[in-house]
Amino acid sequence: MKQILQFTVNGEPRELLIDPKKFLVEVLREDLGLTGTHWACDTGACCCCTVIMDGKAVKSCSILAMQANGREVTTIEGLADGPNLHPIQQAFIDNWALQCGFCSSGQIMAAKALLDENPSPTREDIQLQMDGHLCRCTGFNMIQEAILDAAERLKGQK
Repeated sequence: MKQILQFTVNGEPRELLIDPKKFLVEVLREDLGLTGTHWACDTGACCCCTVIMDGKAVKSCSILAMQANGREVTTIEGLADGPNLHPIQQAFIDNWALQCGFCSSGQIMAAKALLDENPSPTREDIQLQMDGHLCRCTGFNMIQEAILDAAERLKGQK
């Protein structure tokens, strides 16, 4: 039997009738067409599906969509301001922290959750936050540099 899911996605209230066994990543991609949230491993091991729920980075392939009921979810599509990329997105580009891009949306969302909570992270803070994010193309040093650069941009220092 389907259930009503009411939540806010990228600042917009949404109400959907869904199968309660669906994962959040499925609802985002299939029901809402937000395909920037990638779905790769089905086990929560790669973190490509990371979104922000109520300010915390979560693996959307590991939680049921109904767990988002009444909550606020932000996907990669919710970061840019029209044609203007979010400073974190721009920092990833400027620091060559992405190549194929498949894992980038999850990494950017994890970086956003970190920087929202800690605007001046250390390299160790970044390593802890990004632990589990798998990337086969880009060096993790570039990703750390991008997050440090984004922190400076968000503080208006760059």
